[in-house]
Amino acid sequence: MTPVEVTRGTGPIVLGFPHAGTQVPEEIKARLNERGRILADTDWHIDRLYSDLLPDVTVVRATFHRYVIDANRDPSGVSLYPGQNTTALVPLTDFDGHDIWDAPPTAADVKARRASCHVPYHKALQGELKRVRKMHGVAILYDCHSIRSRIPFLFEGALPDFNIGTNLGTSCAPALQDAVSQICRDTPGYSTIVNGRFKGGWATRHYGRPDAGRHAIQMELAQSTYLTDEAPPWTYNTGKADQLRSCLKTVLTTLADKALSLGADQ
Repeated sequence: MTPVEVTRGTGPIVLGFPHAGTQVPEEIKARLNERGRILADTDWHIDRLYSDLLPDVTVVRATFHRYVIDANRDPSGVSLYPGQNTTALVPLTDFDGHDIWDAPPTAADVKARRASCHVPYHKALQGELKRVRKMHGVAILYDCHSIRSRIPFLFEGALPDFNIGTNLGTSCAPALQDAVSQICRDTPGYSTIVNGRFKGGWATRHYGRPDAGRHAIQMELAQSTYLTDEAPPWTYNTGKADQLRSCLKTVLTTLADKALSLGADQ
């Protein structure tokens, strides 16, 4: 299994897809229970949703499933949301709090998966951000995510449609956060929140260094915005998706334009 796929572009934006992958090595799949093998917590079709929205964009996509190891968690295992329900570097439960393993991973398993999957993904992501920043004086990581809109184990009620995370405003220039949130709020039919339940995962927090010309924004989309139903078989709804893609295209185009302005100021 190749753990990461990279498509290189010449623009200032890098799209990260840590949770689009569905590959699980057979020896790991055999240890999952029936519930785990459904792979319910995938960011279903998120790479298709963002496909061809922005010319010359760089894409870094993990091919492995988050149950193998979560590419958007701190490799040390420290929780992103202390005191709140969440999932670990190698999840033991799904988003509903149910066990997913017949034979849970050992510490040695976690170490091995970190080396074979987590490290290569972030080596690729870091390399592309460095390359893009060298070209433009600035790089923007736009981390692409989606999740079911209702998961009582993780949050109360229904999740807003657009969940923008910037680690409480520290991972990107204020102008970038403001631009993205304004576009989303101005798009009819959708709800938006900034740094709500999702403030940005490890990639956003780790790579977002505005003072070094490296900005990061996480967009967590409610899957109800582009799936027919948030349950198997998780069907991509072209009508819903096309409407959403129009907004996302505006977001990415605006970020690319603003990145070039920021780069000129570096």
